[in-house]
Amino acid sequence: MISKEKNSKGDTVVEQDERPAFDEIGTEIGGNAGGQDASTRRAMAGLLVHKPRWSLSWRGWLLSLFLVSSIGAIVFFTIHPFLAVTHREKTDILVVEGWILPCTMEAAAGEFTNGGYQRVYTTGGPASGLGKYISDYSTVASIGAGLLHQAGVPADRIQMVPSRASARDRTYNSAMALKLYFQTNHISPSAINVVTEGSHARRTRLLFQKAFGKEITVGIISLPSCDYDPKHWWHYSQGVREVIGESIAYVYARFFFSPSKVQ
Repeated sequence: MISKEKNSKGDTVVEQDERPAFDEIGTEIGGNAGGQDASTRRAMAGLLVHKPRWSLSWRGWLLSLFLVSSIGAIVFFTIHPFLAVTHREKTDILVVEGWILPCTMEAAAGEFTNGGYQRVYTTGGPASGLGKYISDYSTVASIGAGLLHQAGVPADRIQMVPSRASARDRTYNSAMALKLYFQTNHISPSAINVVTEGSHARRTRLLFQKAFGKEITVGIISLPSCDYDPKHWWHYSQGVREVIGESIAYVYARFFFSPSKVQ
């Protein structure tokens, strides 16, 4: 507030009252009390503070919407190729995840025949529905070996390597079972190629590489799923479930999975 007084000489002196002024509801108006900005308003004995702020204009909101939509579209159309990666290494050893569909297993047999491989290993734990390990022959490693043989791969070129893990971390445990088999049988390849199905590929390579460490380079081969068209995966419920599920699982495997915690 401003007050006017006369000094001893009769001159008018204008003084600025440092005390804040309040309106009829107790809201402080104007002033710069307590070091606050002049545009700051306080009410209810300072319990409420009103300050001006920057906000997006309609142009700003339009640009933000465009950027978010563009990023979303890029992710949407590139997520499946990112997950369903194929990168072969130079090796004569092929590994096939035994859980893949029979129609996909035929393509895996073609990969073995045409890729110049000398040996194929099938991996995997107890078959779905069993709940727990019963025997090696009740695992998807055994089922996969049988399907490969039916597809034309000679029986003497196939070796099943079953895992006993059934509940969680099945891919990693399958890789550890294969690593143990290699060590027990003194097999020391410099690289292997792992065949899997669809968008499971990137996570498979990551977990196999975590299991083998720097000892063996892991290549990956993603074979298309028979359940949906990978180029239009969003048109199929199975494709949507698989892409969303594998996206979440890959993030977990990349940033939160700890091999030391695996039983």
